[in-house]
Amino acid sequence: MGARLHYARVAPGAFEAMESLDQYLERSGLEQPLLNLIRLRASQINGCAYCLDMHWKDLIAGGERAQRLYSLDAWRESPYYTERERAALAWTEAVTLITAGHVPDQVYQEARAHFSDKEVCDLTLAVATINAWNRLSIAGRIVPGTYQPAAIAS
Repeated sequence: MGARLHYARVAPGAFEAMESLDQYLERSGLEQPLLNLIRLRASQINGCAYCLDMHWKDLIAGGERAQRLYSLDAWRESPYYTERERAALAWTEAVTLITAGHVPDQVYQEARAHFSDKEVCDLTLAVATINAWNRLSIAGRIVPGTYQPAAIAS
């Protein structure tokens, strides 16, 4: 299967706008491993092969244990995640699956127990951004496999 669209070439302004969101998130104060964990979880839910490949590699390059990665889609039943990570993963799922309950109050309360108002805003932006990337990648049939994390690429 080949790519349908090459956003950076065809619509560079749109690609740059998406990149700007990621740059903001990198400076937001949220931990990089947490950002990549929620990116991976949203990409699992959405079935985005390119983003799964990318964020799995980013997490491994950042020192993440494989056990936590292969158990991510069963995080509720796995003992490998902190309470803060669990709150972020629940928030990620609720925001990604927005039509299945419109982010229940219970999920919000759990997020607020572990994150400040600004952090919840940034988490929400992170989830919205990866969901947008997933949709762009899936619609454009971006081919997975070639991505290299900055730590490896440099």
